[in-house]
Amino acid sequence: MIGNSPTPSLIGLTFFASAPGVRFLFGERLIATEKKQTRINGEITAPEVRLVGVEGEQLGIVKIYDALRQAEEADLDLVEIAPTAQPPVCKIMDYGKFKYEESKKQHEAKLKQKQVQIKEIKFRPGTDEGDYQIKLRNLIKFLEEGDKTKITLRFRGREMAHQEIGMAQLRRVSNDLAELAVVEQFPKMEGRQLVMMLAPKKKV
Repeated sequence: MIGNSPTPSLIGLTFFASAPGVRFLFGERLIATEKKQTRINGEITAPEVRLVGVEGEQLGIVKIYDALRQAEEADLDLVEIAPTAQPPVCKIMDYGKFKYEESKKQHEAKLKQKQVQIKEIKFRPGTDEGDYQIKLRNLIKFLEEGDKTKITLRFRGREMAHQEIGMAQLRRVSNDLAELAVVEQFPKMEGRQLVMMLAPKKKV
């Protein structure tokens, strides 16, 4: 009590101890501050673990101090590989080498991932045959490279009165590319232009 003003009550507000990497206030989680890391050696808190040897051999359930002793005798690390199992599963391994190989695999997988792009080719209702074939070859190239293609056909002035000409041209494009592509978005009007999306067929 300060003077005649009552002190704000804290009854009902509970403070919780913070778990590793997480802050709590008044019983509510605020933010995860860091990713949970794999526990190794002395970080492993279970009293006993299911132990896996260096070559993957099953060594059964042992006390944690026995598992740590075996890892130390092998000049390696004890790594918790299945923390939610009962008891947790731990393996004797070279943790530094393991992390390096995992990082290398992730890097190689990332390099192999193809970033799908959307390439756009523009047509006109009056596109002549020569120009049409050039645009078609470009579409074939994009699709063979695994990219999606956006085909737009823009109408000008009085051409808007003959939208069927544009529709016929886009149907021709989709028919000419039927072996390479599937229509992901059928032709539709967006303002003064027709838009169609093609995606490369998945290779069997």
